[in-house]
Amino acid sequence: MRAKFIQVRGLVPAAAALLVACSPSQDKDGAAGNAAANAAAARFVDRMAGTPPPAPPAPSGHAFEEKDKSDFLEFSYSYPAQAAAVPFLVEKFGKERTSSKADALKMAKDDSASAKRSDYPFRPHSLETQWSVAADTPRFLSLQSQTYVYTGGAHGMTGYDAVLWDKARNRETSVKALMTTPAAFAAAIHDRFCAELDKQRAEKRGEPVVRSDDDFTKCIDPMEQVLVPTSQDGKLIDSMTFVIGPYSAGPYAEGSYEVALPVDTAMRNAIKTEYQDGFVAR
Repeated sequence: MRAKFIQVRGLVPAAAALLVACSPSQDKDGAAGNAAANAAAARFVDRMAGTPPPAPPAPSGHAFEEKDKSDFLEFSYSYPAQAAAVPFLVEKFGKERTSSKADALKMAKDDSASAKRSDYPFRPHSLETQWSVAADTPRFLSLQSQTYVYTGGAHGMTGYDAVLWDKARNRETSVKALMTTPAAFAAAIHDRFCAELDKQRAEKRGEPVVRSDDDFTKCIDPMEQVLVPTSQDGKLIDSMTFVIGPYSAGPYAEGSYEVALPVDTAMRNAIKTEYQDGFVAR
């Protein structure tokens, strides 16, 4: 059996791709964040056992949603009204939706034919992408996606991506383009990031994290994760969320991590002057 790859950001850093093994596939703060993290971990345990994933909830205020189910593939793709108001993003997501669906359907049909030749049962594949709003401020529209892929194996995988739209300049940009340098930004947030990640690890594992040579106890590189600017009041970017996919910070059963760091003086100073007006000052 061969491994399958579908391009999605936010998974194993070394691969930068969504690996479905062996086969044919927020933390905001306090108790709410912990509950979300624990629920995510439970869902991953279910998938590990081969339990089909639940259908994603209908996006709140979504402007576009496509759902299609055949004998080969269950496909869904959605994005919110804020994205639908930007023609560039409509075109971008349209191309992404069309190409990803075509690739996934071809893979599913190929696997079905291979299974039939080998007298092996074929399990229909899934590809489900949902975009949501992380921040909608006068300066920025920040979007985050979650994509679940299943290609017939013991479990599927979930990957993440982000899109940042600069309203003032009417163009797509990236989080790293806002920084004075990625190195300066990394230095500004490194200690807080590692401390919060270890806090969440300890909550999931039920014991403190003891640093060792084990990859799942080391602090990972925050700049290799999916960075999502977020806003609670819709006025300014007030935090940066680092979305960490399965296997990057812990074993598969722990699911994903979301490390949300409020904007502080050090972080804001690592943002270029021309963008600082879009970030809260503390």
